[in-house]
Amino acid sequence: MSTYVYGIAASSHPSLPEGMGGVGDPPRSVRILREGDLAAVVSDAPEGLRPKRKDLLAHQNVLSEAGAAGCVLPMRFGSVAPDDNAITGVLAERAEHYKERLRALDNRVEYNVKANHVEEAVLHQVMAESPDIRGLAEANRQAGGGSYDDKIRLGEMVAAAVKAKEADDGAAVQRALERAADDMSVGPESTGWLANVSFLVDRESTESFLAAVEQVRKDMPHLEVRVNGPLPPYSFVEPGPAEPAGTAVSGTDTGVG
Repeated sequence: MSTYVYGIAASSHPSLPEGMGGVGDPPRSVRILREGDLAAVVSDAPEGLRPKRKDLLAHQNVLSEAGAAGCVLPMRFGSVAPDDNAITGVLAERAEHYKERLRALDNRVEYNVKANHVEEAVLHQVMAESPDIRGLAEANRQAGGGSYDDKIRLGEMVAAAVKAKEADDGAAVQRALERAADDMSVGPESTGWLANVSFLVDRESTESFLAAVEQVRKDMPHLEVRVNGPLPPYSFVEPGPAEPAGTAVSGTDTGVG
């Protein structure tokens, strides 16, 4: 039977609560595999696993319970290895890497920040900042709406200005928040957000980080800013001893990577 991997910890990590269940229906019993100085939090992998809410929450709950007792490198939902031996083999092979990551991520959590423009507000800004756009818009208004070509030209000018502002505002959000974090990881650009960034934050500095987010909201009221966290530091762990199954989900707002 294949083995489902929740996370990696030090072998000295305290044991999980007895009888703890993980993914699957019925929930598979969670156990610890130890190899040298490292351990993996695992269970048997259920067949036909899909990213259903119940299993996403079970994955998150196991990591929360394990993380409450010490640093755990979280694996993303759907990480499955052929068997226990495959996991302990990779733990042995990459021991130094995982031990370094455990040291680097100890007592740290992840916050994912997404930002996008509030459409009406950013259009007002674009108009206010561009004399050319204002002039053409006013000329079109006085001409009863303007010619077809003038309308197209105005639309193109506005779209280009908004696109440039997306890039500027995305960079500004990163600059404003990276000072309050230990590290950051930029998400894929094809998410529909002008900023999609995960920040690694010391647990003792979370209030300062959230205050920095609030300051961004005040300074940039034309942005919608969403924060998800605290999360296990998914974005700061390289792939582990299991490739995500074909059903794995990644980068969702459920808090499960």
